Amino acid sequence: MRELGIGDLARRVGMRPSALRYYESIGLLPPAGRVAGRRVYPVGAVRRIALIKMAQRARFTLAEIRQLLDTTADRGATRQWRALAERKLPELDRFLQETQALRNAVADCLACGCMNFDSCQLLSSSPAGDAA
Repeated sequence: MRELGIGDLARRVGMRPSALRYYESIGLLPPAGRVAGRRVYPVGAVRRIALIKMAQRARFTLAEIRQLLDTTADRGATRQWRALAERKLPELDRFLQETQALRNAVADCLACGCMNFDSCQLLSSSPAGDAA
């Protein structure tokens, strides 16, 4: 089995070695092997970290990701994934709605063109002329 030193793995996945050590300490990565006192990881760690990053982008917490990756629950992994995903979907829907609203606000500000943030009506939470 081919192995990667922690520095090589960090470069490959675009992370700092300290983040990899942290992931290991909280159980997201299995304990690294040691060669001449240096941490080494199996090449499969690249794929595992890709999964972790994807789950983070999907707004899963590290605790939820650890639960998904828990190899002691192999038989229930599919059920576990389904339950977590079903709970996560409404949160993702809210996030998408909030992101779309922010995008629309930025587009409205660009369309306004005033670029005067102190007096722009689009940024005001009260009607014009009211004291803040």
